[in-house]
Amino acid sequence: MSRTARLFQLMQCLRSAAPPHTAQGLAQDLDVSPRTVHRDIDTLRGLGAVIDGAAGFGFTLIEDATLPPLGFENEELEALVLGLREVEQIGDPDLAGAARSALNKLQARLPARQSHRLAHAVLTARRFSRPEVPTIAVAELRQATWDETAIEFAYSDAQGAQTRRRVDPLGISYLDRSTVLVAWCHLRQDFRVFRLDRMSDLVVTDQSFRPRRVPMLRAALAQFQTQNKTPAAAETRKEKD
Repeated sequence: MSRTARLFQLMQCLRSAAPPHTAQGLAQDLDVSPRTVHRDIDTLRGLGAVIDGAAGFGFTLIEDATLPPLGFENEELEALVLGLREVEQIGDPDLAGAARSALNKLQARLPARQSHRLAHAVLTARRFSRPEVPTIAVAELRQATWDETAIEFAYSDAQGAQTRRRVDPLGISYLDRSTVLVAWCHLRQDFRVFRLDRMSDLVVTDQSFRPRRVPMLRAALAQFQTQNKTPAAAETRKEKD
């Protein structure tokens, strides 16, 4: 790894995890010695990064010279904290981890007063009954949806009937008790909603349906609305097919 790449990766470590960061921990993440970490910290300080701490106390990124300060109204900041805390509660493991990482990055970029407000926000989110745990790799599903690529999976409906589906994934909705995929189903030739905890054996195909995802999603939601069905109601109805 080049020194430039290592410095960049060190900054990413300082931004993403909860401070303070020990030299030993950073050294393990970067696969270098603690002495190298101390030298690199000094280099970053020389480049303008404000990094608090010293040997034996850990390091905290106070101000990132490569990023401009962010400006938020207090209510905007509380809304961000509440939203990200909610994602921590209802998201799959990858998404929940991303929410925690985003909060840490925000805290590193905010002015001191607002950074304190973020760390000690008066709003939070708690779910005592979380959505059912998905039985597929949700990160792969999200990527296929962004890429507008058809997927295949095994599905078990509310009555336990097993089918194999090939769909164009359009969007994912996080409901009170489940997480669902809104999709165009090739088998039924219609829009359908599938619970992620009833899906298995996910396969991402090489069939693209770009650039139709956004208009198809609008059409699906309009159809649900016309039928007086939300995605949640559409998922829980007994399928005629």
